[in-house]
Amino acid sequence: MTELQDRLERFETLTAECELIAKLATDSTKREFYLKLSEQYRQLAVDMRKVIATKAAA
Repeated sequence: MTELQDRLERFETLTAECELIAKLATDSTKREFYLKLSEQYRQLAVDMRKVIATKAAA
């Protein structure tokens, strides 16, 4: 389970980093890229939470 929790933490960190980069980006193309990337990492974190909850319930 620790591996899953580590992965969840990594996805959450990557989400925050991408959001920060998007805020600081002066180029609109890069801003949009990092916003979309942060959304993908956020979804991965949501999915990982579901997996962890499923394994915990089993």
